[in-house]
Amino acid sequence: MDTDAKKTALRMIPYGLYILTAEGKDGRVAAAAVNWVTQTSFSPPLIVVGVKTDSLAFHLIKETGTFALNMLGKGQQDLAFNFFKSHERDGQTIGGEPFEAGKTGAPLLKNLPAFVECRLSEMVEIGDHATVIGEVVNAGINTPPQGRPDEAILWLKELGEKVFYGG
Repeated sequence: MDTDAKKTALRMIPYGLYILTAEGKDGRVAAAAVNWVTQTSFSPPLIVVGVKTDSLAFHLIKETGTFALNMLGKGQQDLAFNFFKSHERDGQTIGGEPFEAGKTGAPLLKNLPAFVECRLSEMVEIGDHATVIGEVVNAGINTPPQGRPDEAILWLKELGEKVFYGG
């Protein structure tokens, strides 16, 4: 396989940006920028997320069976970059961002436009990322979108010409 062609072809898949959050039974929280996300079923409502197997988020999802996906909106590039690195909980903030516990206990970031909370349905551990399938059990809108909802999301390409994930 031509490695450069594979990398370029896979980078042609468009991605939105999200902050995946989870809280452990001991109060530890994880928050990480993710972009390998898709909806995969209407009934029940299921989403799929690629989660690094060496991350705290992966371990907390396995432990608790819950997580939240917080949608980054247009103009929130700084938040995306902030959550490219690990942060510890500081009271009711993660990485300086306020959160509240959702119905599942997963942290919901207050300054992001929307969220879905999920219960783990299945996890497939192959490669350096696990495929996490979650059933959406709660959702909320903090900032109603103007126009089409899919146009309100921050896209990976909006972080600049040299920012890629994938390939």
